[in-house]
Amino acid sequence: MLRRCAPGSPGPQPVVRALPPSASALRQRLRQWAERIPEAEAVLDLLERCPEHQRKGRFPVIVFEGLDATGKTTVTQAVKDTLNGILLRSPPACISQWRTVFDDKPTPIKRAFYAAGNYILASEIANASTQAPVIIDRYWHSTAAYTIATETSGKVQDLPPAQDEVYQWPEDLLKPDLVLLLTVDPDERVRRLQHRGLEKTKEEAELEANSLFRQRVEESYRRMVNPACQEVDASPSKEEVLKTVLQLIEKHCDF
Repeated sequence: MLRRCAPGSPGPQPVVRALPPSASALRQRLRQWAERIPEAEAVLDLLERCPEHQRKGRFPVIVFEGLDATGKTTVTQAVKDTLNGILLRSPPACISQWRTVFDDKPTPIKRAFYAAGNYILASEIANASTQAPVIIDRYWHSTAAYTIATETSGKVQDLPPAQDEVYQWPEDLLKPDLVLLLTVDPDERVRRLQHRGLEKTKEEAELEANSLFRQRVEESYRRMVNPACQEVDASPSKEEVLKTVLQLIEKHCDF
């Protein structure tokens, strides 16, 4: 992902290849680390088994994005039950056990791990969507939004401009039919987190401690294109949110 600016034009510092732009670039990066990190070799092996240019089946593929405590787990399960669908998550189960390993590694290989997870997940989506509607808890937009927000310092205005190629979906990655971005008021989100009583991830600690980082993540989500995110206010009751979500699915997806 490389932001192109007109010569001499002002603007934020470019996000330069923060994420490998394709599966082939991912394989190359994983190979560079495979000798030092056995888990990188295992991820590479899974990635190389995935067919290129995967196509989804006849059933719709619906992605849910959003920060922690915006209700993704509750909503995805409810939608899965309502549509008699298949629920998948990113990173996929086959590599999620290595998440803590890569979270402690240098940034380039950590990002390669999460990006590779999307391509491995795409193989599962292609198969599952031949059988039933597919509901996904996070996909490429999460990987990209957190990378962009981390690579950019300062305020929302310092993000790469809208229409920048960093917000584009990778050409060789299976696309969903619909992406729903769940949002809640920041104070309500913190209240929900406290109610959970769970240990914070590094990501969540950063979101809570740094409001500018949170704003950059949310705005990056909103700037994603091809496909864009449809924003859903997840503050109301579970029943109301589910009703809104199902209406959007009926509007945008063919069964």
